[in-house]
Amino acid sequence: MSKDVALNAGEEQTGPTEPAARRAGTDWWAELRGLLWLILAVLGFHSLIAKPFYIPSESMLPGLLVGDRLVVTKYPYGYSYITPTFHILPFMKGRLFGRMPERGDIVIASPPGSEEDYIKRVIGLPGDTIEVRDGVVILNGKAVQRGPLHYVTTPIDQVRTVEGGETCAPDQYPGARVTRRDGKPYCRLPVITETLPNGAQYDTVELGDSSADFFGPYQVPAGHVFLMGDNRDRSADSRVPVAGRGLGGAIPWENVGGRAELITFSVDGSATWNPLTWFTQFRSGRAGTSLHPKRVTR
Repeated sequence: MSKDVALNAGEEQTGPTEPAARRAGTDWWAELRGLLWLILAVLGFHSLIAKPFYIPSESMLPGLLVGDRLVVTKYPYGYSYITPTFHILPFMKGRLFGRMPERGDIVIASPPGSEEDYIKRVIGLPGDTIEVRDGVVILNGKAVQRGPLHYVTTPIDQVRTVEGGETCAPDQYPGARVTRRDGKPYCRLPVITETLPNGAQYDTVELGDSSADFFGPYQVPAGHVFLMGDNRDRSADSRVPVAGRGLGGAIPWENVGGRAELITFSVDGSATWNPLTWFTQFRSGRAGTSLHPKRVTR
């Protein structure tokens, strides 16, 4: 009898555990739903608040180097069809909660009909007349203030431009490649500081004669902005036709995707499969650098 009682007790213990085991199984639909919400949250933040951006070319030297990683905010100028990730919304005119960029802002923009992002500096606003004479920007009939020629020297590392060209290539930067006492190569760039009428101040590279040294006069249409790269003689910007991979003039306001805020980190292209190089590739002194132009009182 005691044996039967023990058996019955065993049955009572094991019987209810089978439904409990089934209840403890993975709820795949809940897992998938949670993953979808996470993806939507990331895409929402990426589309409406901020996104990372990688510098692929040297058009914004000396301030931005190939390999810099930036934070680009989406909200400062409001929202347009180009704001969401992958430009997925159909074209619409204007902006929601829109505000014009300020002269001197560094912005991300796409030419009409293209999904390629360009990073350039805002020089002209609607109604402005832009002219470039012998490399000097003339804004509304007055030459933009320029400081004395000076030099900025940076190490030459292993990053390459998006076109595959070598950093500080001799054919692109004649005489700029130098070797210092430590035996390492450096790029010594001639630089001129510009100050716009609103006090925005930044450095530009001045390499001498180039096809973009003469432009205009050109009036910026309503609802457009005129963009230029800081590496003036090596930048395909609003001065350069679309056929030359430029912006082909001022671009519509709604084609500005956001404002560059700061450098999060920068890599020199030296990483290999060796995990140790994943840490040594980081450039020192660039993380946290603000990309807002210095403002001076005029």
